[in-house]
Amino acid sequence: MTSPSELKAEILRLTRAYSRQVHAGFRPAGDPDRQAWQEGSPIPYAGRVFTEDEVEAAVSSTLDFWLTLGSEGAAFEQELAAFLGVRHSLVVNSGSSANLIAISALTSPKLSAERRLLPGDEVITVAAGFPTTVAPIVQVGAVPVFIDADPITGNARCDQLEQAFSPGKTKAVMMAHALGNPFDLATTLAFCRRHNLWLVEDNCDALGCSYSMPRELAESLGFHENSPGLDEGPDRVVRWTGTWGDLSTQSFYPPHHLTMGEGGAVNIVRDRKLKVIAESFRDWGRDCWCPSGIDNTCNKRFDWQLGELPQGYDHKYTYSHLGYNLKPLDPQAAIGRVQLKRLPEFIEARKQNWNVLRRGLADHADVLEFALPTHATAWDPEQGFSWDSTACRTECSWFGFKIAVKPGAPFSRTELAQELDRHLIGNRMLFGGNLLRQPAFVQLRDENPQALRVIGAMKGADEIMNNTLFLGTYPGMTEAMVQVQVRVIGSFMQS
Repeated sequence: MTSPSELKAEILRLTRAYSRQVHAGFRPAGDPDRQAWQEGSPIPYAGRVFTEDEVEAAVSSTLDFWLTLGSEGAAFEQELAAFLGVRHSLVVNSGSSANLIAISALTSPKLSAERRLLPGDEVITVAAGFPTTVAPIVQVGAVPVFIDADPITGNARCDQLEQAFSPGKTKAVMMAHALGNPFDLATTLAFCRRHNLWLVEDNCDALGCSYSMPRELAESLGFHENSPGLDEGPDRVVRWTGTWGDLSTQSFYPPHHLTMGEGGAVNIVRDRKLKVIAESFRDWGRDCWCPSGIDNTCNKRFDWQLGELPQGYDHKYTYSHLGYNLKPLDPQAAIGRVQLKRLPEFIEARKQNWNVLRRGLADHADVLEFALPTHATAWDPEQGFSWDSTACRTECSWFGFKIAVKPGAPFSRTELAQELDRHLIGNRMLFGGNLLRQPAFVQLRDENPQALRVIGAMKGADEIMNNTLFLGTYPGMTEAMVQVQVRVIGSFMQS
């Protein structure tokens, strides 16, 4: 009689064989077993990149049929935290949920009264980007304060932070690293330290990006160590994005730097108390920190007395927050563990694809404006980037290749996007553009003008909204696909 372990081994062997036949088009671009891309086929701006390893991991976990978050989830959390060099990572069911959990954690009564985010308090954010960076601020009853965006980097105008600050009301800054380009962390951290504010980094587009600064500056901001695997010499501190703030968030939706289908994470950089709070909001709001299926981790399950509950009420059914259930499934975490091993090669592929596109389109700089990393002042095909006088540097694992159509060009951004569409070349706007122009935020402002605050005219965010799109840099993008994009855009320029 065939044993269960033998049956499982045979199922997984067949799973791998099936995946190699059926999923060959999804292998990394440089994989010799990848199915060749045929010219004339679609060129997506992003997509899942995987092999039979991920499929086997998902099937193996499914055969175990734990389903809800379990051992694979716990292992993934530990491995992600180790990669980043943060205190804890909590896996959730999406990047949007991660943002909701991160902001909700700051509302906890377990925090000190002067730092707790209360209804009517303010959180500074940026006008250009993805809506779920901002929506949680409104959803917890706080007021988003919008600063403008720089149309070259796509990131916040951090020189407006002081103007946005309200003594006694501003409690936090929450901004995204746009398209894998770190925002000005040195300026932002100094601002947050000066006013004792929380910093939440939306790192959903930027896993694998790094930011460095002179050691003296870093230590003045409280940072003494590099992130694991990073080193720029004894005079500098270099860390991954997502490890500078108090909390950061990740998305593992297929276009992102690694995927588990749906999924995300909240990273707790230093403060263990934030881990307990964030975990409570993720897990129904309960006060207990036992994993699913495990009882009495604290050895005091029937010894607590909280709220107005009777002494000894079951700690597993005691709730200290108005929480959610935002956990993913364990098979998703199994996929994520394999993807995490691929992350270094995925990071390099994104950098390489961005560089090939930039060189290929360099002749069109008269009508196209290209992105620069934060703190870069110029790009040269031979020398690379020139940098500003701050001595801070960014290393981008690009989520996308951002292009803006310059004023006076004989075509519009929409016409360029339509031409790309005609050639089946995937392209996207910079997400919501100026979010203040989006229907949901227009309605919010019209119904309650006090629900948000705006600093200045948002000229940069409007410029991004009107003139900008981006192409893909994901690690399934082959050189042939990149060259077709260059050729199509070049032909459009000539016409």
